Amino acid sequence: MKVAQLQQEILRLKREQDVCILAHSYQAREIVEIADFTGDSYQLSVKAKSAPQSKVIMCGVRFMAETVKLLSPQKTVWLSHPDAGCPMAEQMDRELISQVKAQYPDYTVVAYINTTAALKTICDVCVTSSSAVKIVQQIENDKILFIPDCNLGAYVAAQLPQKQIKLLQGGCPVHARVTVQDVAQAKAAHPEALVLVHPECTPAVAALADYVGSTSGIMQLARGSGAPAFIIGTELSIAEHLAYECPEKRFYPLSKGLLCQNMKLTTLPDVYNLLLGRGGEEITLDADTMTAARRCIDRMIELGG
Repeated sequence: MKVAQLQQEILRLKREQDVCILAHSYQAREIVEIADFTGDSYQLSVKAKSAPQSKVIMCGVRFMAETVKLLSPQKTVWLSHPDAGCPMAEQMDRELISQVKAQYPDYTVVAYINTTAALKTICDVCVTSSSAVKIVQQIENDKILFIPDCNLGAYVAAQLPQKQIKLLQGGCPVHARVTVQDVAQAKAAHPEALVLVHPECTPAVAALADYVGSTSGIMQLARGSGAPAFIIGTELSIAEHLAYECPEKRFYPLSKGLLCQNMKLTTLPDVYNLLLGRGGEEITLDADTMTAARRCIDRMIELGG
């Protein structure tokens, strides 16, 4: 079956079965084209909550599907590919952070949304890459334990020097592997281009950028800017999506190493087979986890996240 035919079958099946398809921005173009909503992980969870469909397929990674379930407990939620995890979300667990909390009992624990539901149960508030500075600024306590991404945490700390922010060694291995040399080479090759990078990149890389922000922030700036060219310092698919959306502009990936293998696990046949009842994984969370993990997300919403 050709791609266009497969897409049409997926669209037909999702309508018949009352299914909403979510695609993270890092998904391939052919998956974005069949999604009801595309965006960052938390944006998608909010969209799923207000969507009329009773069932949701997350084309992304596991923590994203868990977040959808936390915000829409009454809906059936599937992860399109059972093996699609997130190294950052999985590198810290409840036991480790419980031990760290015991060492720093007077610190407020701020969890990046890129964490498991289980870990969120012992955190005080969630943040996204776009809301992290705003939310940490509003926390009354000046002592903050920020997990798991030390690069995003360092970015927040630089914006809020009045806060005492404790970081642990963790983060996104894809963004963290970008180097200062990568930036120098990209700028030399494309001197007319603005450099836009995600705060999951190292502070040294972020310091060389014209703009540091979330995936949605990067895309919004690139769409609206009058600049002719951009070097995109996040997952390779974003440069591709922007090139489709803005063919009059030029987009260059900051590094060919910016490839998330977990995001690329999901294929159109995965979505098709899930709709036929022979693939994917339904996300289930016990009541205690749902209640405790939702608490730190609700706190994020209260603070304007």
